[in-house]
Order: sequence, then structure tokens, then C-alpha cells
Amino acid sequence: MGKPRFWRFFPFPKVSSCCRRGSLSKRGLLVGIGCALYWFFLVSPAGLSLEPQRRVEPDRDGTKHTEGGHSLGTADVHAGATLSVPTGSNVVYITLKPRRLKPANIRGTVQPKLQRKVRRGNTAGPAAAHNSRAHRGITLRELPPAASLRGAVDIIKNFNGNREKPSVSTIRVYGPRAPPWFSARDLRTMRFLADSEVLLVREIPRGDSPPLLIFEGDIKYPPSDQTPRDRACEGQCGLIRSPVDNTEVFAFHLDRVLGLNRTLPAVSRKFGFLHDDQPRPVVLWGALMHPEAVDQVTVRLTWREYQNSLKEKCWSKNVRPKSNSACTTIYHHEWSRLALFDFLLQIHSRLDQSCCGFKPRQDDVCINPSPHAACSDPDNTELGNIVHRNHDPHHLVFSINKGCFDRNEDNLDFRLLEGIRELPEEVMSVLGSRKLREKLLQSLFLDQAYWESQGGRQGIDKLIDVIERRAKVLLSYANAHGINIISMNV
Repeated sequence: MGKPRFWRFFPFPKVSSCCRRGSLSKRGLLVGIGCALYWFFLVSPAGLSLEPQRRVEPDRDGTKHTEGGHSLGTADVHAGATLSVPTGSNVVYITLKPRRLKPANIRGTVQPKLQRKVRRGNTAGPAAAHNSRAHRGITLRELPPAASLRGAVDIIKNFNGNREKPSVSTIRVYGPRAPPWFSARDLRTMRFLADSEVLLVREIPRGDSPPLLIFEGDIKYPPSDQTPRDRACEGQCGLIRSPVDNTEVFAFHLDRVLGLNRTLPAVSRKFGFLHDDQPRPVVLWGALMHPEAVDQVTVRLTWREYQNSLKEKCWSKNVRPKSNSACTTIYHHEWSRLALFDFLLQIHSRLDQSCCGFKPRQDDVCINPSPHAACSDPDNTELGNIVHRNHDPHHLVFSINKGCFDRNEDNLDFRLLEGIRELPEEVMSVLGSRKLREKLLQSLFLDQAYWESQGGRQGIDKLIDVIERRAKVLLSYANAHGINIISMNV
């Protein structure tokens, strides 16, 4: 009998039988043709039907985004990233920007040079050069700011869920106790400056001088010297300085190691809203820094008046000076502490604004159009940045501690020591011992951000080498000039 008729209606068994009888190459060719037909008629139409139609629409702020089956989350979008969207046979590249919960009002730009070169004829003062916006490397977006206390301007406020707070503390205390030269208040302040949430960033105007940039943290107790009349923040704040002012942090640790306790706490910290990823020194904001309080806490002296007050030993042994004397409210021993501290760090902005005691470099800030004429006229040579706390007019506060570590030993500023006849025994004993390096290493290690920004142990050792060499020079100078080493506990 012949084959059944249903074979003509169901050809698959017949094709299969032919494949088994055919050669291997023919069977492979048939399988390939079958797969191609299956992909063309089934898989391709299904894939096209599953692809949603996307369209590109501009956002309200001009940022382009796509609408379709895939929602773009914060993890998918990064500044400068590109997304390719197929439209027919072409590919359109769309640059996406991150969607912010709140628009940022401040950005940081990386400056090509670390220090701003200032001519010696600058009359605006070192504080102006230190805090200028170009010197800080900060670029502010020109948006209508919100007015705040006493002319202050809030340039970033209401961070909401995007608040600036480090996930891990950069203040490292591994032992049972911190170094003994730090008080409990010092440690609390250091952790506040390094780890607190940034609730608000504020710009404080200073007339013709560049404004100050401070941030308000999440701790709401006021500092002890803060008064409602001149406060700039409702809680506790930190003053953000330029990355080139990182000697502020070293100065704070040196001050505590020597037992002077005259500087304001300072740490190193990175701020994401500045966008330059550089650690910046952050100093505790005090009422004495506010422009409205400068006249109340500043001691104004010429070089001649300063030398006369040193000769009279004002307030020595707590004896009130005569009314016709050249004394100020500052205790006599405070000037010895200041001169010693400024010499070790070579800070000339207080006692030698006109750069009379050394050969200035191009980037050294010297006050007076004609410094040589000013140096020969002590009545016209003024001291600068001599400040005290409002509630304590007898003790100095060492602020704006912009030191210099790369000045040669044959160009040290010995004018800072002129007129000094006594030095504190407690400080000189530390400088003369072999414990100075060990204590500074132990102290600076607490600030992880500063430690790493200086290149770790190797970079910190180089800075301590400079201080040790200057300490030896200071000891030799004291012996050669008959300077008395006395106890200054008061």
C-alpha cells in the first residue's frame, strides 16, 4: 500500500526522514535555515513590541531626560554621564545632569595655583588676602541669596536628606584617653568641626574686605564667649578657610603641645559642596571674629607703643598700671608667649606686618606701600590682629595663624623677638627636651584628614624637622641675648 495521505499535510516527519538520509552538511544547513526563520518571525517582532516608545523632553531646568520603561534613579545618573537612546537607525547621545533635591548655591573650582601672589604694596591687610574668594578657591553661583543675621547671607540652607556629614569620624582616639594636653572641650570641638552635619552655609560681609564663609552645625549650644549682640550663628559654627591655610591645624596642635592654649581649635575637613575635594582647615567660629566685634576685641598699637609697654611690664604680678603709662589691658607675659609662638611658625602678620625683619618673597603679604620707610618710622608701623575675648581682655587669642615652613634659617624674622626679656619656662622645657617630636606626632595623628593631606608620617616629619631647628635657634638666641626663662603660670 502507498503512504497515507496525511503526510502531505504534515511535512515535518518527511523532512526529518530526509535529513536523516542526507549528508551532515545538508542537515546543518537545514537547521540553520530553520533557526533563522524562527528568529525572524517570532523573536524579532516580540522584542520590538516589548520596547516602549521613548521620547526626550527637556526638564524645567533645561536638563534633558527620557520617559519610558526604565526609571532613572540616583545610582544611574552621574554628572557628565551619557545615555544612548535608539531612535530608528540613528543613536542620539543625551547628556544628563543629576537631579538635586535642592539646588546647590555654591560650587568649588580647582585653582591652578595654590597661593595668591600679593604685592608688597597691599594695604588691605593680611586678613583680606587670606580670605578673598579667589584665594579660597570658591566660586559662588549668582543666585538671589537669603538675608540673615546682621547682613549675613545664607548661600546654602536646608540640606534636607542630602546633609553634609562624614560617615566615619576623622578624629582618631584609639587609646583609653586622648593626649593630656587636650581638654574635654577641645575634643568635643574637634569632633564638632570634623563630623557635625552641615545645616547651613553662611557668608558674612566685612565691608570692603572679602567676606567670611562659615557653616552651622547640628549642635545648638552656644560658645562661652558668644553674646546675642555680635553672634553670627544660632548654634555652633566653623570658619572655612583656604586649603593653603592648612598651617592653622598645625598651629593649633603646636599650641596645645607647648601648653600655651591661646589658639582656637582647628581641624582639616573636606566639603562636598565645594566640589574641589581638597581638605580645608576649619576653625571654631567665635564672636571675636565677627566684623562688628573687631573694634571691641582688638588692641591697636604702633611698634613704639608696643616696645614701651614691654619695658613697663604691664600688669606684672597683677599690679594695676598707672593711668599715664603706655600699658594696655594685655598682661605682660602674653607678649612673650605670642613672640615665641610666632617665631616658631614665622607668622609675621601680627608683630611685623611690614616685613621689616626678613626678606619677603613675592607671595608674602606686607602692609604699607613703602615698607622700608615704615620700618624706619616706628610711630607709623602698626601691629595687626592683636585680639582678645570680649569677656577676657587680659589674655590674647592667636587667630589667623598662617605660618611659613619653607623659610630658610638665614632669613628668619628675629624682629618678632625684639624687646622680649622673658620666655615661659614651661614652653622652653618642652622645646629643649626630646619629647617634642613624639608629642607632635601623637597629637597630629588624631586629625586623620590633616595627616593624610600632608603625606602621612613622612610629610609630618618634615614639618616637625622645621620646628625643631627653629627651637634650637630660639634657645641659642635666648642664651646669647640674656633672656630670662621664668615660670609664667598666670
